[in-house]
Amino acid sequence: MTGDSGIGASVRRKEDDRLMRGRGRFVADIAVVGMRELAFVRSPVAHARIRGFDIAEAHRGAVFTWADMAESGVHAIRAVSGLPGFKVSEQPALASGKVRFVGEPLAVCVADTRAKAEDIAAAVMVDFEELPVNADMLEAAKPGAPLVHEHWADNVFLETNVGGAIADAAATAPIRISRTIRTSRQCMAPLEGKGVVALWDRQAEQLVLHTSTQMPHIIRSGLSECLDLDQGSIRVIAPDVGGGFGWKGLLQPEEVVAAWLATKKWSPR
Repeated sequence: MTGDSGIGASVRRKEDDRLMRGRGRFVADIAVVGMRELAFVRSPVAHARIRGFDIAEAHRGAVFTWADMAESGVHAIRAVSGLPGFKVSEQPALASGKVRFVGEPLAVCVADTRAKAEDIAAAVMVDFEELPVNADMLEAAKPGAPLVHEHWADNVFLETNVGGAIADAAATAPIRISRTIRTSRQCMAPLEGKGVVALWDRQAEQLVLHTSTQMPHIIRSGLSECLDLDQGSIRVIAPDVGGGFGWKGLLQPEEVVAAWLATKKWSPR
């Protein structure tokens, strides 16, 4: 390799000029004629059963829960891995039965403006039966800890052991040193939040989703599973993305909700 190419070379960036000049195009810059705004009712508690919703009659046509989505055939988000021992769970796009973390979306409110959607969301009351909370990872792994998923025997969703040649060498090594290593809680913090604009293109018979994502093909395949749509009828567009750090490589509940509303409820006229 020469000095100006290959690993470790200083490569001139090509994308910075338009961004430095304010010419970037993020989800917030995308506007569609007839577009409506969404606001989510989110859980204020970490663990609780949902007893019911109190929705004012005037807002009945503008507030939707998982019951509405499930009735129209929407499936929960599923992460499936080929790793041995991986436990599969389902995550409804809007919480169903109980909530499992603070901020989990419970209902979606639709209005012509962001302010109106937020006002409707603030007026929705949720009746909770609070449950014991797991606040420590090690305690949560012990027998008797509150179960996040009742159909699991415990809260450990994956346990990986290193075997093969390494295990054989360790078993016969004259000196062995054991260490327990624990990392702190990790939290991704991108500069740009998760923005989504969804519309149903009636001419092309296609769902078009503009979303701040690192992996548009993962989003497309996930939406296909959740909405029972052929992947050929889904187009995912990733505009400029203000940071991701892995968090934007996942299918998010808000993307499923926005896509469902675009295909089933309100498409721009």
